Amino acid sequence: MRTRSNALNFDFSSDGLTETQEWKMGYMTVEEHSTTLLHLKRSPGIRSWSLLVGIASVGLAAAYYSSDSILWKLFYVTGCLFVALQNMEEWEEVVFDKTKNLIEFKTSSLYTLVLTLWRKGQEKVVLDLSQLCDICVHEERVRYLGKGYLLMLRLAAGFSYPLTQSATLGGRSDVEAVGALLKRFVGLEELQQRRLKEEEAAEYEDSLDNSSHSDDEAEEH
Repeated sequence: MRTRSNALNFDFSSDGLTETQEWKMGYMTVEEHSTTLLHLKRSPGIRSWSLLVGIASVGLAAAYYSSDSILWKLFYVTGCLFVALQNMEEWEEVVFDKTKNLIEFKTSSLYTLVLTLWRKGQEKVVLDLSQLCDICVHEERVRYLGKGYLLMLRLAAGFSYPLTQSATLGGRSDVEAVGALLKRFVGLEELQQRRLKEEEAAEYEDSLDNSSHSDDEAEEH
């Protein structure tokens, strides 16, 4: 489970309440926050490192107490180490850039880095910021560990994309706080109200067109 440590300072400016220093919490860390850029980061938590140490220790203990050959002992250590790396969470970065009108996701996997000898381990996904329609908290079951929470970004194209690839255990308040920050940064509530007004106006125009067509048909008869 991730621990929570907040270090948040506020600056009352003409643009409202803005964060001026790094914001650390259980779900994500705010590295940079301005009127046009929001940079979020996430690193493997205590659970991931505990699993890494625990599984690797099993391999070391098996090799130490085993009377097998050195090759088998290396196999025990290497096998447990790879299993531990597979269960490690990824390093993740998300950048919301209003200037470029995009959302950029970067993920780095220690397991992939080791397999490719540090040649490849980072993946990059870019989404259109103008397509963002909603941000909501998604709950999912984490095997053997209970409930986990993460943010889902809903796009106008009709699909959703997770803000992070792994959920935070028992940290719904942290996830909701990041979601509220994103909504304020994007201006999502104002955007939703504007889109609702546009839809209502379009429906009103359609109703006027339908009524005019029905009147024309009535006159013809």
